[in-house]
Amino acid sequence: MHLIWHNYRYYPYERELAAREAASLLHDPILHEFPGGLELVGGSDSRSATRLTYFSGVGNGRETFETLQSRLEGAARFGKTRQATRYSVHGLHEYKGKFNPQVVKAILNIFNIEPGQRVLDPFCGSGTTLVECTHLGISSHGIDLNPLAIFIANAKLQALVTPADELWAVLRRLSISLNRTRRWNITLGDDPRSLYLQSWFDSEILEIIEIIYSKINRIGGSHAPIFFAVASNLLRDYSLQDPKDLRIRRRKSPLPERPFPEALLDACTRFIERIEATQAILGTDLPSNRAALCDVTALEPADLPALFDASITSPPYAMALPYIDTQRLSLVWLNLLDPENILELEAELIGSRELRGHARKRLSSDLEENKQCLPEIEALFCHRIQNALGVHDGFRRKAVPILLYRYFTSMQKSFRTIHDLVHRHAPFALIVGHNHSVLGGVRYDIDTPVHLANIASGAGWTIEELIPLQTYHRYGYHMNNAINAETLVILRRS
Repeated sequence: MHLIWHNYRYYPYERELAAREAASLLHDPILHEFPGGLELVGGSDSRSATRLTYFSGVGNGRETFETLQSRLEGAARFGKTRQATRYSVHGLHEYKGKFNPQVVKAILNIFNIEPGQRVLDPFCGSGTTLVECTHLGISSHGIDLNPLAIFIANAKLQALVTPADELWAVLRRLSISLNRTRRWNITLGDDPRSLYLQSWFDSEILEIIEIIYSKINRIGGSHAPIFFAVASNLLRDYSLQDPKDLRIRRRKSPLPERPFPEALLDACTRFIERIEATQAILGTDLPSNRAALCDVTALEPADLPALFDASITSPPYAMALPYIDTQRLSLVWLNLLDPENILELEAELIGSRELRGHARKRLSSDLEENKQCLPEIEALFCHRIQNALGVHDGFRRKAVPILLYRYFTSMQKSFRTIHDLVHRHAPFALIVGHNHSVLGGVRYDIDTPVHLANIASGAGWTIEELIPLQTYHRYGYHMNNAINAETLVILRRS
């Protein structure tokens, strides 16, 4: 049997994951490389082979079968030849911090997770793991503290199981209503939500956006969240914020010339076309997976219908992206968060840079005495960077040691909780980014994957392997702070 490569450039780790997938799904065949892919000796289950991620087809000498991944990516490319990462519903929203869906599918295959089994993503973000599980008919449950992440994740999952004809019907009614609208001005309110949005939008644009909000709410019915998710993805482009900046700063670039209603209808059309192409491959008889707004450490086995067979996630990293700050317009516009609660929620997220109230003093005391009982290696590392602070380090850099200590202790609690939510010997895969900070004029690399693996080991997990993953080079405003290295950490419940 022959496994045929996709027609795009591979990173070294992708070829390694490809071989691991084949070994797991096809029962440890002997693999020989040839120019177009891999030749298998033994393990001739071509049905299982069509689940493979990093191959476009499977040939048995008589015919070639296209893999599911190739079909999904092909339906999304519309003529492009590079690897597609926004196939199916993955392109619904440009949520910051998403991880590569191909890696998730490869991990599911390496773990040999089958329909009927259950997967947990304890930091699900916008639902990449949940979507990939749904593609393969696997039940999954996601958890996150970010209301927008949960909203987007559930909109994706809803779109997968909603017949495209129903979405086209909603879009037609919405288009007719928008095209018939002659007056785009309304009286804006003076409630906290309206006042906040007025501070970040030109009044004429905000009036249009608010009218569209009411139309989606009225016309969309139960499908409204899908259309709200598409609309929210456009908000920053039409706001007075710099759309390229992760922080909230006033824009210097001109606003788009294209009217917001036109941009929305076009975005909805492209998304439904992609849904329609996906459903032509998968149908809509898929698991009804969901994401829940919850802190994973608050979960207990008694809260679940059954334990999970595996966990896959990309956890936040220390001094993480300011997710809430970046997404505050959508959070407020969608009524997911009151403006006065933005900073409070930001401070609650694992890895946050925000310190509220007496947190700085308390964390300094915790770090000094290691009150949270971190493993010695991590406690000593936090003390080391504490001692590295220089007189010229500013407010934020002086907070790095205690923020890192808080991050490590939060992840320790999460590892302990997740340990009790999965079956014995269940695998746990984490895609973890590396960090660095400059303290006292010296760069300190933070090998977060190694630290998290060590913390997990102390929380009852066995470390199986750490696999380096090469990442795409970032450009733009935050290229110096971007994660240019990640590691796949594979654990197993003891």
